[in-house]
Amino acid sequence: MSTDAAAETPAFRYTAELAGEIEQRWQREWEERGTFHAPNPVGPLRGDVPADKLFVQDMFPYPSGSGLHVGHPLGFIGTDVFARYHRMTGRNVLHTMGFDAFGLPAEQYAVQTGKHPRETTEENIRTYLRQIRRVGLGHDERRRISTIDPGYYKWTQWIFLQVFDSWYDERAGRARPIAELEAEFARGARPTPDGRAWDALSPAERQGVLGEHRLAYLSEAPVNWCPGLGTVLANEEVTADGRSERGNFPVFRRSLRQWMMRITAYADRLIDDLDRLDWPEKVKSMQRNWIGRSHGARVRFAVGDRDVEVFTTRPDTLFGATYLVLAPEHPLVDAIATPEHADAIAAYRREVSRKSELDRQENKDKTGVFTGARAVNPVNGAEIPVYVADYVLMGYGTGAIMAVPGQDQRDWDFAKAFDLPIIRTVQPAEGFEGEAYTGAGPAINSGFLDGLDVDEAKKAIIAWLEEHGRGEGTVQFKLRDWLFSRQRYWGEPFPIVYDEDGTPVAVPESMLPIELPDVDDYSPRTFDPDDANSEPSPPLSRAADWVEVELDLGDGRKKYRRETNTMPNWAGSCWYQLRYVDPTETERFVNAENERYWLGPRTAEHGANDPGGVDLYIGGVEHAVLHLLYARFWQKVLFDLGHVSGDEPYRRLFNQGYIEAYAYSDARGAYVPAEGVEERDGKFFFEGEEVRREYGKMGKSLKNVVTPDEMCARYGADTFRLYEMSMGPMDVSRPWATKDVVGAQRFLQRLWRNLVDEETGELRVVDEEPSEEALRLLHRTIAGVHDDYGNLRYNTAGAKLIELNNFVTKHHAGGAPRALAEPMVLLLAPLAPHVAEELWAKLGHAESLAHGPFPRADEKYLVEDSVEYPIQVNGKVKARVVVAASASQDEVKAAALAEGKVAELLGGAAPRKVIVVPGRLVNVVL
Repeated sequence: MSTDAAAETPAFRYTAELAGEIEQRWQREWEERGTFHAPNPVGPLRGDVPADKLFVQDMFPYPSGSGLHVGHPLGFIGTDVFARYHRMTGRNVLHTMGFDAFGLPAEQYAVQTGKHPRETTEENIRTYLRQIRRVGLGHDERRRISTIDPGYYKWTQWIFLQVFDSWYDERAGRARPIAELEAEFARGARPTPDGRAWDALSPAERQGVLGEHRLAYLSEAPVNWCPGLGTVLANEEVTADGRSERGNFPVFRRSLRQWMMRITAYADRLIDDLDRLDWPEKVKSMQRNWIGRSHGARVRFAVGDRDVEVFTTRPDTLFGATYLVLAPEHPLVDAIATPEHADAIAAYRREVSRKSELDRQENKDKTGVFTGARAVNPVNGAEIPVYVADYVLMGYGTGAIMAVPGQDQRDWDFAKAFDLPIIRTVQPAEGFEGEAYTGAGPAINSGFLDGLDVDEAKKAIIAWLEEHGRGEGTVQFKLRDWLFSRQRYWGEPFPIVYDEDGTPVAVPESMLPIELPDVDDYSPRTFDPDDANSEPSPPLSRAADWVEVELDLGDGRKKYRRETNTMPNWAGSCWYQLRYVDPTETERFVNAENERYWLGPRTAEHGANDPGGVDLYIGGVEHAVLHLLYARFWQKVLFDLGHVSGDEPYRRLFNQGYIEAYAYSDARGAYVPAEGVEERDGKFFFEGEEVRREYGKMGKSLKNVVTPDEMCARYGADTFRLYEMSMGPMDVSRPWATKDVVGAQRFLQRLWRNLVDEETGELRVVDEEPSEEALRLLHRTIAGVHDDYGNLRYNTAGAKLIELNNFVTKHHAGGAPRALAEPMVLLLAPLAPHVAEELWAKLGHAESLAHGPFPRADEKYLVEDSVEYPIQVNGKVKARVVVAASASQDEVKAAALAEGKVAELLGGAAPRKVIVVPGRLVNVVL
């Protein structure tokens, strides 16, 4: 800006510079006053607590080194508007933010640079905090947490121990302490697996038995091994094409001894309790599909003196089972395979170990190996061959299938490739010319089932199997137990040591937290990222002084070995809402009274079936399965054990949309900086050269990143907030357009001019009484904005405020009436809190408006005295008539027919029909 232009700018015009001064000053005021401190019922954060509380939470952010772009704060600002609105209505609002700070990015950076992940992560947190504070988020800073702080992960370790020391009692339908199970074994109320008395078992044998029941247990099982990351991955961390979600490395199946969480014990509750949650139906469907509850039957096929058990959702097709297929990892393969087939099976297993799970499921070439064994179909006595094939996975069902090629296309393809029989068991629909038939129809070629429809046939065959002891009806789940070990450094250490027998022993609570030691090398050692057989060597395994320890765990000092894997980063984010409630508590993970106040079930408000939990949880739909499913599982375990009052962590969930951006590439396909692109006549140019526009995510590689720092500097934080909230509905994605931000700025400038003299800074507010028209508009706006804020419709709330401000601009050029100015400022405050605070202070108020009062609509101004009806004659509007709002339909009809133009068109004749749509129109048919 030139010196002359700057000199012409009024001293008190609402510019980015003035906005910045106002914003930073009010942010300091809020911090010094503790404006957003939410009191607890008890403890160090104790205060006067109203019964009407609100707990609002953003999904845990990871402090990335690249900082924020304008897409990141969308949900944070939306949550802040919601919290500010409810705080102004008098509610006790808990809103804060912490950091999910363990994870691979910091560790990978440490591998490259040698810089400790803590140092990098804390630098990133400082950057992140600076950025979100500049936007003016109203957080209770006393409650801020970070998963990497030992004072936090002490309690993550404690929760792990609660899970480890628990088992799921199916008869009671809940978790119970493992000590109660041990007592049942000890008194003979529950038999041991081999029938020996409990006191006849060695200590290691007893722990082995208990380990078969624990909710956290060690398992030598097929896992997703990712050599490129040097760690194993949960199923949820593997993409559909069999690669790692982070880094896109190939993932292989191999057996390793790992910690698992028995989340499958809660499968029914995790599905059924979704009905009690106020969540988007899309997210509920994703969880239901991931858990994958299927009703069917387990069927036992005799193979020699052994049984191979399969699970099928279509037991009605049993007569069409012409072969069995076992997963290559199935434990019975070696037992049933004939010697002449052993070498071929071993070679096939080596080949399969190099394939991803997706490649195996697709099995386009239909590979497999005959075991030499034959099974007996229990329903008809037919002997059928048993194969090993990679399209059967050990992690699903029983790891064995009965193949019915007539009703399953994959089985059909395999049968064709290996020249195996195909028997249809369901009559195809008329005109069907395909291969495997998967539709409905009567049973055929199925003995006593013939003629029955699918559902009837299922019931009949299950009854037959149960009667003859060859199977039973059951429920199966796609959900697998949660793989909980990571071969990483930067994660929570397990509170577990191993004794000389290799038995895992829980570390007592008094020894928590188990802190991470310093190491010289942060890299997990794998020598070939494409080699499925490479061996994991976690960084902690090389910290010898830390791994090998002498401890007194109650029976004298003994040598132990620490667990060298770490927990996944999901661990810290499973329970953080509980620590927000009580971040200063040192004796327990959360005080029971504070937990009950903020997170307990609200039976009076929500009914007896209320699950409890956070009142509003906002975040991206990408966490629909991973984080949300894990958090629900931990909450239910803690609830069963009596540590929390509600059995769900998040009562209401809202998924915000995304801010995306246009990117531009030149003739070579190279991306050019988006901020330098000009639009002319519908085309786009960069430095005079035409470029191509595309639409997608913001990112450095596309050169289309816009930062909130930049927006706050150019326009002010309030303008940035208002623009993001006005771009569209919160749950819809939308493109970023910097050129449109000025629209939000102009609205705030007009509102500022209506209340403040730009030359002197003095208040331009008068005490005159507003007109009836103004009061009606004001109270309609109050009622509408109330409803919009409560339902996260911030774009329409903004539109209503613009309409009200435009009215003031048009009708009160000499100064806004105080009766309009004050409510207008209060209505604006959740969206643009800094300028609202400044105007509120100028209006003579010594106290912050952060705690209200929020305006209330006067009902008398919401009732319309009269209604204008358009009158259609044969479908075209010919006239209008104004009647009392209380007029009956007969009165409206009479007024319409008496209107001059209508009466003229009628010419004294009676109309054929008159239709009155109350409050909208009158339709006259001649």
